[in-house]
Amino acid sequence: MKRDAIDLGTLSVPALFRIYLVPTLLGMLSLCAVTATDGIFVGRGCGSDALAAVNICIAPTMVMMGIGLMLGVGASVVASIHMANDNVKAARLNITQSLVVATIVVGLFLVISLSRTGLTGRILGSSDSLIHLVKAYMPWIFGACMFQVWCAIGLFVVRLDGSPKYAMWCNVLPGLMNVVLDYVFIFPLGMGVRGAALATFLSCMAGGIMVMCYLGWFASSLRLIRVKLSRRSLALTLRNIGYQCKIGISALLGEATMGVLMLMGNLMFMRYMGDDGVGAFSIACYYCPFVFMIGNAIAQSAQPIISYNYGLGQNVRVRATERLAIITAVVCGLAVTGAFVFFPKSMVGLFLDPTTPAAGIAIAGFPEYSAAFVFFIFNLTAIGYFQSVEKVVPSVVFALLRGVVLLVPSFMLLPMALGGDGIWLALAFSECATSVVIVGYYMYGRWRRGQTVIHQM
Repeated sequence: MKRDAIDLGTLSVPALFRIYLVPTLLGMLSLCAVTATDGIFVGRGCGSDALAAVNICIAPTMVMMGIGLMLGVGASVVASIHMANDNVKAARLNITQSLVVATIVVGLFLVISLSRTGLTGRILGSSDSLIHLVKAYMPWIFGACMFQVWCAIGLFVVRLDGSPKYAMWCNVLPGLMNVVLDYVFIFPLGMGVRGAALATFLSCMAGGIMVMCYLGWFASSLRLIRVKLSRRSLALTLRNIGYQCKIGISALLGEATMGVLMLMGNLMFMRYMGDDGVGAFSIACYYCPFVFMIGNAIAQSAQPIISYNYGLGQNVRVRATERLAIITAVVCGLAVTGAFVFFPKSMVGLFLDPTTPAAGIAIAGFPEYSAAFVFFIFNLTAIGYFQSVEKVVPSVVFALLRGVVLLVPSFMLLPMALGGDGIWLALAFSECATSVVIVGYYMYGRWRRGQTVIHQM
């Protein structure tokens, strides 16, 4: 298998960033297309109630993906530093341990959540009129979490191993497969939301198998190794996983933010606007992962460059990479915001007939919703930097701010003051306030470093 020649320590930072960003961004957007394709076919083939049912099931899958990203970020950062110090065996061990633990965690989630699908659906906010659709969609979409988590962890490793283009195809091919299967299952076969979930399950399974085959047989340096089961080895595994989680926990919180966003939005729209409101919000939620993945792709593209050079003590290259990542984040955020402001009818029309009540609510709300996106992508990129240089506390604090501390009160209080507009603006308020805190923290750090230099003179 041909690999890209990538020297993280000497190649120019813009060239390195471009090598990682283009395939990573395309791969991430293809991964989002798996979910968005479901929404388009479900909306056109099954209606707004089916869209609402799908949206109710998505929040737990975001949490599972967050666990995968947490372990993937942690393992990738640790492995990058080990490789910078020529300790490939330790890097391979950390990666293998993260995949094993993630598989166990997802397995437990499936046993608990699928033992009583009706109860799980109602806990997630389903109404009685939607529960039969939720129960049809849930088993297959939850089952797909196993393969999604393998991809979430494994693609960090594939890129770090020097194969960002292969990582891209691990997302692109399943995305294309999902488009075909969605059409076949929903329209010719008439399987409804169950067909959409089955299409996602099969396409995610294909991506997970591609990743695991690479790590098992084709990787250059970061192949999987056998994990020992002795008491000492298990203790070492727990220690390593704990450290990986410590580094990557803000990635979990970032993905959990998506889950909290969907859960709180579903509850508030159901309260203020009923099933049509949830249907409208579900369309926004299909687009939000695209925005998340743009920020995630920028952070993940910068991560191996930053972590490797951080391990070597090359601080100039670390700062140059982060500066380039932030500029990219702002530009991408402005572009996405423009699409939501100027083309809401076209974007909503992909999912629903624009004349339906749910579509009308979405078209009116999209410009307000998009006010969050520059701050959203900036925050993900900044948090990714702190993860990459092992600054755990700031990354966790900022992730908690945007994901729970500010987001939940925003959803609860803004609708009381602004009505439906307040629900659409809740994300923007949370992300903007987090950006202000991040910039303040950065400026304070610069001031502290300046004071230290003055005292040393």
